[in-house]
Amino acid sequence: MKRRSQSQLTRRRFLGGAGAMIALPVLESIAPSRGYAQATSAPRRLLFFYVPNGIHMPSWTPQRSGADYDLPLILEPLAGISHQVNVLTGLDNPPANPDGPGDHAAGTASFLTATHVRKTSGSDIQNGISVDQVAANALGSATRFPSLQLGLEGGASVGSCDSGYSCAYTRNISWAGPATPLPKIIDPQLLFDRLFGGADGAATAEQIARRRHYRTSILDYVKDETEDLIPRLGYRDQLKLDEYLTGLRALETQIESIEVAPSTCSVPDRDTVASRQSSDVPERTRSMIDLMVLAMQCDLSRFVTFMLGNAGSNRSYDFLGVSGSHHSISHHQGRADNFASLEVIDRWEVEQYAYLLNRMNAIAEDGGTMLDNSLVLFSSEIEDGDYHRHSNMPVLLAGGGGGSVTPGRHIVYQDAPTFGDLYISMLNSVGVEMESFGDDGTRPLSGL
Repeated sequence: MKRRSQSQLTRRRFLGGAGAMIALPVLESIAPSRGYAQATSAPRRLLFFYVPNGIHMPSWTPQRSGADYDLPLILEPLAGISHQVNVLTGLDNPPANPDGPGDHAAGTASFLTATHVRKTSGSDIQNGISVDQVAANALGSATRFPSLQLGLEGGASVGSCDSGYSCAYTRNISWAGPATPLPKIIDPQLLFDRLFGGADGAATAEQIARRRHYRTSILDYVKDETEDLIPRLGYRDQLKLDEYLTGLRALETQIESIEVAPSTCSVPDRDTVASRQSSDVPERTRSMIDLMVLAMQCDLSRFVTFMLGNAGSNRSYDFLGVSGSHHSISHHQGRADNFASLEVIDRWEVEQYAYLLNRMNAIAEDGGTMLDNSLVLFSSEIEDGDYHRHSNMPVLLAGGGGGSVTPGRHIVYQDAPTFGDLYISMLNSVGVEMESFGDDGTRPLSGL
């Protein structure tokens, strides 16, 4: 190979080679097969399903505890899948209590961090790390995307959104660190493109094999180029390039070991997703859930957060026959008409959760189904939209967590355990051992 002078080793040239390597993980034939070809058991997953403005608790809470629990009006959509769902009554999230007004922002910010946040509308936001990111930091390297942040409502994380609390608190539930909220994808088409990077669901085996050969050729080229650079770099840069080459060799091994993508992971035609992309909330919700399940089925990510709405969402539910703002209706003032509207909205939210669970439960894996190997949390930032309490929260926990949880029960807690305790248990289910979590998580939640 022709040698190059030191003056030719430009940053642009190095990044040009690195770009080829960086692009490889988004190619559909690498990450999905890795989880199925090399794993000895199905992956463990954690999903977090957030709904805004609390729940109308009288129509939510079962009358009977234990395995034979009843399904009140709001929980009726769980019929047929309730054997996979635990209703948890009596859990508190004390760190969500705000400093003065601002329950929606404080509750949403601490939803997955169990951390009391600093009240500010400026740049000096302060929170904790969220449970999904603890799991992603420990295990996320096993998949192309360490975690996914999804939702239906967007907005920037600057400015004041709730009584002096930053919009960062109201629009994000996933936090990589105290001052780092992770923005969510709200467009199904954008999510599809990010997951599959232009994949063609109709590609033949011959076309897939041709692409695989092309990718291997790129790896060979980049490897030769970077090895040629090493003798002329400083020691620290040589270490960085050595790490880079190690990653290339791992990718090369993965490509060489790949046969045909597993039948359990079928990439749909993009037009199918595009046809469901609209301002129609029910259609967008189902599209996002379908893509969420597909991402897990292809083992692109194992840790997912989904916000059905931002904190204190003002969405109108005209498509359900309910007019007016959800937030305003949630301030029910004890009025029967508001109670009736909340029952319709809350029931629809549970329907979406049930749709997700049924999709996951229909996918067979080692140890049962995808749902058997996962834990899927459903809750809100507050208990009741009028009282703004952060005690006795509405909590559903579905799935078996790979055998770590016994689902299908209404569990009533008398000692006010916390979300922090629940998150310790959820992390334990995927093999991340924690002695504490957030401000008040001190032990795994008992009885699961």
